[in-house]
Amino acid sequence: MPLYTEHLSYCSDFYHGKTGYLYDLLPIPFTDEAVKYVAARIRQTQDILEQKIAIENASYYAAAPISTLSEIDFLNAVLQEADCWLHLDINNIYVNSVNFSDNHQDALKNASHFLRQIPKERIVYSHIAGHYQESPNLLIDTHGKDVVASVWDLLADAYQLFGVFPTLLERDSHIPPLPTLMQEVNKIAAFQADYLYKATSKMVATC
Repeated sequence: MPLYTEHLSYCSDFYHGKTGYLYDLLPIPFTDEAVKYVAARIRQTQDILEQKIAIENASYYAAAPISTLSEIDFLNAVLQEADCWLHLDINNIYVNSVNFSDNHQDALKNASHFLRQIPKERIVYSHIAGHYQESPNLLIDTHGKDVVASVWDLLADAYQLFGVFPTLLERDSHIPPLPTLMQEVNKIAAFQADYLYKATSKMVATC
């Protein structure tokens, strides 16, 4: 069965009777009203497809001033209201944490806190990627760099918290030779194998 996913973001606007398309993924205001609106659209899509879809936590660079919820509370509310799956983007958690934290230490804590509030039962798929560092407090989700150590650490934490789930390496630009690219793909597989080995060993030890 195919899995359909979409970013939890918007890319068009209706103004003065016309629809304008914005060629980027922009953050939806984190409000109760937006939760209900987005969840209704997701349910409508699921009714048409006759299956659940997954939504992906998106990166963003400016918070909507009218937001009344945190990002994780907004995400979880949409998942609950729409009764849909989660397409978990590990890099986007890190990017957003850096962009909206005062320093790197706080960013790591915030990323870990975000991850630990995700409902395990909703996760069906994951992305991991590299990003561009515009400045110490501004990361851009470009998929054009190697995955950094902090994002690898988050992926390892996610496997320990939730178990192994399908994980895709995203690389859209500055693509290296295939052997170099496969080093990161193999690292994902190694992380998954390490978790499964530890989980199996723990089960054997308790028998």
